[in-house]
Amino acid sequence: MFGVAQRKGKVSASPIDNLKSSTMIPIVKERVLPESMIYTDEYRTYNSLKKHSYKHKRVHHVSKVWVAGDAHTNTIEGFWSALKRGINGVYHAVSEKHLQSYINEYAFRYNHRNDNSPMFFHFLAQIKP
Repeated sequence: MFGVAQRKGKVSASPIDNLKSSTMIPIVKERVLPESMIYTDEYRTYNSLKKHSYKHKRVHHVSKVWVAGDAHTNTIEGFWSALKRGINGVYHAVSEKHLQSYINEYAFRYNHRNDNSPMFFHFLAQIKP
């Protein structure tokens, strides 16, 4: 799976077939503005971010480093944790066919986590007479 999260903002996520640069970089280009700062772990796929006009900082989880100055991946990891807990606790398992729908549900929940009105009212607003 691949996800992009804004600090204190919204998340966008989707399943992907592989973690190759040729798969992930086009998704980054689609979802992240050029010149944006991107924080990642040390995975080698992210090596080409700078040549695609992104600023890039890493945290080295292999070295047991979780935060390096302002660089951390806690935001997206928090989302993945909520998604996994939701799937295990509510659905117990998911099929590949419906995986994007489950991801969309938890992205919606995450993106509306700070709303003052209950999520139920967001659903009602989507209903057209």
